[in-house]
Amino acid sequence: MTKAINFKNINKLAIPATIAGIAEPLLSITDTAIVGNIPVDGLESLAAAGIVGSFLSMLIWILGQTRSVISAIISQYLGAGKLDEVKALPAQAIFLNIGLSILILLSTIFVVEEIFQLLNASGKILEYCISYYSIRVWGFPLTLFVFAVMGIFRGLQNTFWPMMIAIVGAVLNVILDLILVYGIEGVVAPMYLEGAAWASLISQGVMAIMAFSLLIIKTDISLKLKLRLHPELGRLVVMSLNLFVRALALNTALILAVREATTLGDRYIAAHTIAINLWLFSAFFIDGYGAAGNIMGGRLLGAKDYKGLWKLAKKITLYGVFVSLFLMLLGVIFYRPVGRMFSNEEIVLESFYSIFFIVILALPINTMAFVLDGLFKGLGEMRFLRNVLLSATFLGFVPTLFFGKFMGWGLIGIWIAFTIWMVIRGGALVVKFRRKFRPLLQNH
Repeated sequence: MTKAINFKNINKLAIPATIAGIAEPLLSITDTAIVGNIPVDGLESLAAAGIVGSFLSMLIWILGQTRSVISAIISQYLGAGKLDEVKALPAQAIFLNIGLSILILLSTIFVVEEIFQLLNASGKILEYCISYYSIRVWGFPLTLFVFAVMGIFRGLQNTFWPMMIAIVGAVLNVILDLILVYGIEGVVAPMYLEGAAWASLISQGVMAIMAFSLLIIKTDISLKLKLRLHPELGRLVVMSLNLFVRALALNTALILAVREATTLGDRYIAAHTIAINLWLFSAFFIDGYGAAGNIMGGRLLGAKDYKGLWKLAKKITLYGVFVSLFLMLLGVIFYRPVGRMFSNEEIVLESFYSIFFIVILALPINTMAFVLDGLFKGLGEMRFLRNVLLSATFLGFVPTLFFGKFMGWGLIGIWIAFTIWMVIRGGALVVKFRRKFRPLLQNH
């Protein structure tokens, strides 16, 4: 099995996983770029899209963790040669997840104004937040279903079909964005920000239909719900709860950043929206190797191939660093054109350019955290991942954020806090992996 840990086999999983992984941030970036150039209230629309996008990402990341858990359990059973014993689990996990998502959707839709007021949205921005969210939120359960199906395919060591789902969704979203936001003269009236919301919702619906069809056609996994609970459902719930708490800590950082940027003013939240979308895009881009680690790591652990696991960790980290250096180079070369893709407002661009260099410089640091994070999920180390995020957020990010606010550092203070956050996350994972798996490697 160790022989399979090579450049070809890792990238056979990592490249499609990268393309699939950037689907959600690509949807957000598309909305950001197109919305930022709306001729009427472009700045307010961009700010609203950023606030709503951050809140929806929080909800998706919190409940979307089941994808990693399903993938980890299936890959471990696959490595142990016991796949037939776990085929009934995904259906129960998906129904549980979608049920929770509908409950959360219904609970937020009636207090949407209060939610965005808590994020310091007011006036015209608040009005746009409410109208945008009221449409986009209905895609929330659809996205979670797609994530769960992608987790099943990943557990089966297949990232091709998740990639195809993501490509279709992303391309369709871009086309619909251009049609619905700006309109077609004499055919479709411009819908502006609401058009971007409808484009995302329709794309998510198509992706869900495609995911369901491929699962039925390409796998032996059934979505028929069995009343008898699967023995692994308890472990799945515990692992998901650990990732749930972890996601709360993660999104505490993201939401606090949005709140503080909003407090600084419209130009700053607009600039922060551009920066965070680029940050998320790079994160999911690098995370392709984290996905490969997730997929292969679980299989290697199930087979107790610790030598292969150690080799996998070194290789995916190295490949991830190369990708981050490439992204850094692109960021330096296209430093100013990147900003103008998202906005023509000079005051917004001035604020964005003042922090973009931090986003670029932090890329190699982010690589360590993202890649090893994916590997640890495949190994089922959800409790440790939870503790790392809690420590990084409340001992690193939050103190740095408010110290920066006290010192009057503005947006720069927010992004320094993000960098400290990632240093703690990546460093802890490196130390833990070496301490736990080096002894196992020597004993086998």
